[in-house]
Amino acid sequence: MLVAVCLFVVCFLLGSIPWGVVISKAFYHTDIRQHGSGNIGTTNAMRTLGKKGGAAVFVLDFCKGLLAGALPLVACWLFVPGGGLTDGSPLSYATYQGIAFLACVWGHIFSPWLKFKGGKGIAVAVGSLFFTFGPVGALVELAVFIVVVALTRYVSAGSLAAAVACPFVSLWFFWGAWPAWTCCTVAALTVIWAHRSNIARLRAGTESRIGQKKKEA
Repeated sequence: MLVAVCLFVVCFLLGSIPWGVVISKAFYHTDIRQHGSGNIGTTNAMRTLGKKGGAAVFVLDFCKGLLAGALPLVACWLFVPGGGLTDGSPLSYATYQGIAFLACVWGHIFSPWLKFKGGKGIAVAVGSLFFTFGPVGALVELAVFIVVVALTRYVSAGSLAAAVACPFVSLWFFWGAWPAWTCCTVAALTVIWAHRSNIARLRAGTESRIGQKKKEA
């Protein structure tokens, strides 16, 4: 249990690094939160900082998710008898994967460095899923995102579709490992909650599409 708690804390803190704010202040001498949607994630970074700044924010957020996804391997190898390979065990490797995924997503959305505000969890979640679900599962999630964005030209719609798909995809990988599935489902629901303003704009028909400049408030 101590290993699980420590893993959650480390992954939460890793996820909480607000790269959007760091990049905007260090290299663009502005605060991304004061522009566009005010969000610290990739979409607003692209609009506010340009392609290079947006790409940098995406890569760094993706990599912190990737690192968080890899930490359960290290934790199980170092501290769990047998490597935690009994999937049905409360302290199985699958459970640690779910904990790391949830913690990293929550850290990004509820960053303590930003008064428990943050991004919407997509880039960091995709990075983590390359370990949580493996490459195939992560690519399935990416495919859902890409197809919906291509059809609608709404990044938020693609993000929401991927979040809705996450609990169902996790059933395939974590059937019987219910603590892991629960963590993935809670993370997905949190991402959907983080997109509540986008949902309102989608319903009102005022959400910005790809290629459409967003008016600042």
